[in-house]
Amino acid sequence: MALRGVWQLNKLIVSYSDWGGSSRGLRAFMESHLPAFKEILPQLEVVTELNCGQHPYLKGLYRNKNERVVSVKNMTPEDILLCATRLRNSLGRKVVKLKTRHVTKHPSVQGTWTTDLKI
Repeated sequence: MALRGVWQLNKLIVSYSDWGGSSRGLRAFMESHLPAFKEILPQLEVVTELNCGQHPYLKGLYRNKNERVVSVKNMTPEDILLCATRLRNSLGRKVVKLKTRHVTKHPSVQGTWTTDLKI
């Protein structure tokens, strides 16, 4: 995703095994979808690395020095393309857990409504 017109994903690392069965979908993805993915996104640096005996993963390195790792073990090439597109579309920010179920700028003066309320 672009923040102020600048793409946030700098580098995509594709790690796979040339021998393992869990990397079968990723090897097919590299042959069929990866060249077109590189062509569409010339600003993105795509690096492939061989990890023998390890499960395959995609690692996205972002401008704000964060990284996201997505396991693509036993996925089809279409699912891997979806994961790579999601990495490209995310900003690379850490996920923040909300403290309440609702977020508001102006909290209620009377208190939060609950089902236990007796009128």
